[in-house]
Amino acid sequence: MSDERSSETEELSDATQAVAAVQPVDPAAPASAVVSAGPVAGSNPRPRLTGRAVPPWWVVGIAGVGILSLVVNMAGVRREVPETVPTTGPIAAAAAAPSSSANVPGLTSTPTLSLPPSVVPTLIPSSVPSGPTAAPTPLDVYRGTAAGLISATAARFPERVYVPDEASGDLFVIDPKTFQIIDRYHVGASAQHVTPDWDLQRLYVECVFEGAGRMAIIDPLTGKLAGGLDILGPYNLYFTIDGSTAIVVVDRAKPGVQMYFYDRLTWKLKSSLVIPYAGADHMDFTPDGHYGLISTEYDGYVVKVDVVNYSVVGAVKVGGKPVDSRLSPDGTVVYTANQGRHGVSVIDWQTMTEIDFIKTDTGAHGLSFSRDRKVMYITNRDAGTLSVYDLASKTLTAKWKIGGSPDMISVSPDGTQLWISNRYSWHGSVSVVSTVDGSVISLIKTGGQPHGLAYYPQPGIMSVGHNGNMR
Repeated sequence: MSDERSSETEELSDATQAVAAVQPVDPAAPASAVVSAGPVAGSNPRPRLTGRAVPPWWVVGIAGVGILSLVVNMAGVRREVPETVPTTGPIAAAAAAPSSSANVPGLTSTPTLSLPPSVVPTLIPSSVPSGPTAAPTPLDVYRGTAAGLISATAARFPERVYVPDEASGDLFVIDPKTFQIIDRYHVGASAQHVTPDWDLQRLYVECVFEGAGRMAIIDPLTGKLAGGLDILGPYNLYFTIDGSTAIVVVDRAKPGVQMYFYDRLTWKLKSSLVIPYAGADHMDFTPDGHYGLISTEYDGYVVKVDVVNYSVVGAVKVGGKPVDSRLSPDGTVVYTANQGRHGVSVIDWQTMTEIDFIKTDTGAHGLSFSRDRKVMYITNRDAGTLSVYDLASKTLTAKWKIGGSPDMISVSPDGTQLWISNRYSWHGSVSVVSTVDGSVISLIKTGGQPHGLAYYPQPGIMSVGHNGNMR
């Protein structure tokens, strides 16, 4: 978003760039061996800049001059992503290809995750005998994300923290046991978030300005690049709860097509949707997954989207600059961090009304929950603080000064640490913060502009997107 991502000044020159072109791949090859022929293949290819004016911040990013990059970014100038969906040529041909996961690098023919019957959260029957005083047990949306509940599907992967750098387009890989950077390689221009796939088998990195847009594929078994997809302007990525659909969010400086719906296995385009407010940003789903609640930072709305029928069905104006959005653990409200109003909007997603506002600190930005689902953590990017909100009492219980410019949060699997990207600090870093007392355990210097980091694997039976929103 305007001050949330690197600025751009150039319009893309070719409106027929890729929407869902997929690199050919041998379906029998292991994920670690599948490497696309595109610009993200190899150990450290450089950005594809031939025939295109180079945006000022990108030159700065490549040169490593972080201060100028920060100033340009905060100025709010950006390059727009075209809305055109090609109807002829190789992109259309790829979109019309037969529905087979063999077309996608790093994807198996069928999901390997075996899901229990309760994959869609529902009210859990009460153990109390029925009668006048009987009541259903409250919904616990994130019951599968408690400490230690790593799916057998993901347990084979080594624990790593993946940190995308928006400035260089590189991905840092950190060993969380030693706090050391153990790998770094190029994934694509303007790398934004690292998103676990719905079936937990791969990670995607959304690279907004690599060509017309690209998603790098990471094999979490090796921690290495395993391929890529040419996808129009991906800023954020989400998955419907049934795992059938991938939703790519494309932020725009004006209302327009900002959501693209793809078959998750084939990446064949299913539909697109106009969001009537500018700056589509972060989203979470209602308990049954039928609706998504997405923030629009530029116009100050939270929009309700029917993700089954691809339609906008409601909106509420909260003002300010709404950014990160998360469904409450009991499924009743959506919390939306509001960077412009310096707090968190509490939204009744059924009536689409703001029913409360939690004042935190300057530049409230990222949200996450404790492993026991009792506490919500809020980063205050402009203040360099972290607020702690008790969900039961609906009160702020702490505000910790952690320094830097805290942005996105990823909670360690055991719940004892918060890994937080400092996106606009002068030198770029990742803070590891104790959930007990807010002390900074480690400060890992990455340089550049680290953004939507992901600690992986995470507890949960499926990912619904972003930087590891699990259920």
